[in-house]
Amino acid sequence: MVQNSTDPVGWEHFDHDADVGVRGIGVTQAQAFEQAALALTSIVTQIESVEPRQRIDISAENGDPELLFVDWLDALIFEMATRRMLFSRYKVDIEGERLSARAWGEPVDVNRHQPAVEIKGATLTELKVEEQDEGQWLAQCVVDV
Repeated sequence: MVQNSTDPVGWEHFDHDADVGVRGIGVTQAQAFEQAALALTSIVTQIESVEPRQRIDISAENGDPELLFVDWLDALIFEMATRRMLFSRYKVDIEGERLSARAWGEPVDVNRHQPAVEIKGATLTELKVEEQDEGQWLAQCVVDV
């Protein structure tokens, strides 16, 4: 897990057959969504190689928190594919059923970013958005690569 020992926030991948699971952990649901987005980016490239030069605004709306998470990841995947960009910084706000977010990144530079795979979409497999016993939020699912 990418997390420092004093911070209850982080992200990680988990194994799932031929695809990849992304998991975000945060103090809030929104922070868990941000961390999962970092996990998503790290499937494609080393996050440290992506400069947060341009800001993209993203929104989604869904009454089910788990489906809102899938919508969030799918919106990011769409932006990555259509803009040919990678993102390294995220700010998510969730109010009720509505998510509004900002993603900062830059156009893909094949030589510098060396993209490993193209992510096709978020799936409902292993989908979970919940507050944990420790007061942390977990957001996870498998993404199709």
